[in-house]
Amino acid sequence: MVEAAKSGATPIEGDGKRILLLLGSPKPGGFCHALAEAYAQGARSRGHVVHSIKLGEMNFDPVLRGGYEQSQNLEPDVLEAQRQIHWAQHLVFIYPIWWGGLPALLQGFFDRVLQPGFAFRYRAAESREFEPLLGGRSADLLVSHDQTHWHYRLRQGAPAHRQMSRCILAPCGIGLRHLEEFSPVRGSSEEQRQGWLRRAEQLGTLV
Repeated sequence: MVEAAKSGATPIEGDGKRILLLLGSPKPGGFCHALAEAYAQGARSRGHVVHSIKLGEMNFDPVLRGGYEQSQNLEPDVLEAQRQIHWAQHLVFIYPIWWGGLPALLQGFFDRVLQPGFAFRYRAAESREFEPLLGGRSADLLVSHDQTHWHYRLRQGAPAHRQMSRCILAPCGIGLRHLEEFSPVRGSSEEQRQGWLRRAEQLGTLV
């Protein structure tokens, strides 16, 4: 479930960051996996330590069945994901956009992992205001989809981007460093995809 990316580079003493890649596609392969590998390669070349979580390989119930008012046992993979997020200084979410939004498995991951007391807490018993508990961390979003940029952003309003930045990362105290779209994937040429992979690798060097 959680992997430490193998490094052929010599870590730079004192400079390397702890990076956690979270692959939000449930598919066992595909372009998102290639983006994750390219990003990790770029990050390792700068001496960063890279771990990864592939949501499709996790064993957990993605349905928050009773809301946060009722207790739901946290599976070992959920607890390990929380440990890895605590360990990380920089988070990288790599996922496709389906039906304009996040894949259901990724949404379920957030519902189950970003628990009150771990990612945030309410400021008072009846308060609707969050106190973030994961501050000091940064994040990159690498997102693939089949729409043109203008269509997704202007015609559809980019709902997944707004949800991630404003409704998930910000309330937990995680600062968004970079959001990169790779689209449209459907119908793209091999040359385009290779260019996108080079861009993902470059982003890994800029942490």
